[in-house]
Amino acid sequence: QVQLAESGGGLVQPGGSLRLSCAASTSIFSIYFMRWYRQAPGKQRELVAAITSGGSTNYADSVKGRFTISRDNAKRTVYLQMNSLKPEDTAVYYCYAYRTGTQGNWGQGTQVTVAS
Repeated sequence: QVQLAESGGGLVQPGGSLRLSCAASTSIFSIYFMRWYRQAPGKQRELVAAITSGGSTNYADSVKGRFTISRDNAKRTVYLQMNSLKPEDTAVYYCYAYRTGTQGNWGQGTQVTVAS
C-alpha cells in the first residue's frame, strides 16, 4: 500500500500557472507508473497525464502543450506543471500510483480553481 499526498492546488486566474506535487511513501517509487487525474463537478474522473517508470509521458489532448508531468525519484515525488490555465481546468486533481501485479493507490486530491 502506497500513501500519496498531493499539494499545490489553489485559486489562480485564467492564464496563470500552478505546480502540483504528489509525494509517495514507498521506497521503490522509481518502479511505479504515475498518473494525474482530475474530476470536475458533475463529470467523470479523467486521465490528465501519465509518466512511466522510465520517464515516458502521455497527455490528454485537452492539456497537451500546457501541462507537463515529471518525476523526481530521489524525492519520491511526481509533479504536474500547469500553464496557461483555463476555467475548464477547474477540478479536483488526484495522483495515482501503480505497478505491475498490484492494486493502484489514490491520493486524497487537491482542488484547482481557475477563475477571475
